[in-house]
Amino acid sequence: MATEIATLGGGCFWCLEAVYQELKGVEQVESGYTGGRVPNPTYEQVCEGTTGHAEVVRITFDTDVVTYREVLEIFFTIHDPTTLNRQGNDVGTQYRSVIYYHSPEQQDTAKHVIAEMANVWDAPIVTELSPAEIYYKAEEYHQNYFRQHPLQGYCAFVVAPKVAKFRKTFSERINSKVG
Repeated sequence: MATEIATLGGGCFWCLEAVYQELKGVEQVESGYTGGRVPNPTYEQVCEGTTGHAEVVRITFDTDVVTYREVLEIFFTIHDPTTLNRQGNDVGTQYRSVIYYHSPEQQDTAKHVIAEMANVWDAPIVTELSPAEIYYKAEEYHQNYFRQHPLQGYCAFVVAPKVAKFRKTFSERINSKVG
């Protein structure tokens, strides 16, 4: 098994985590922070929007089952890459659309996918493309958040529709052990 890591920010990390946990070929999804200037930031600090960090997910996936390109195609389907520093009611640089690449190959693939997505969306793509930076795992209570709190307000009204969209659009990509 060959694994690769993708680090993506597309709004609240709970949304991305919930979707990628269901993707066939994904070995692990972890919520965290990257792209900022404060070492070991807390959730409260990141939410203030002053650390420079983005809420991200770090996805470890089996490249024999799912490609980096497919991971990115799903990313562009489950969040709005045309809104600068916001996703819905989540506003601030910590919610920016960003791809942190881990290799020149990932950078190249991401550039191509962003260019292709520019033809799909009606507004310009504002997704940042940056080299992977120091990553900090989010507090334990943020891990597996949707699975643990599916009826919590934000999960029911924001996360659940994204998961439903993923399941409908990518039904053949759902991990049978999960969904």
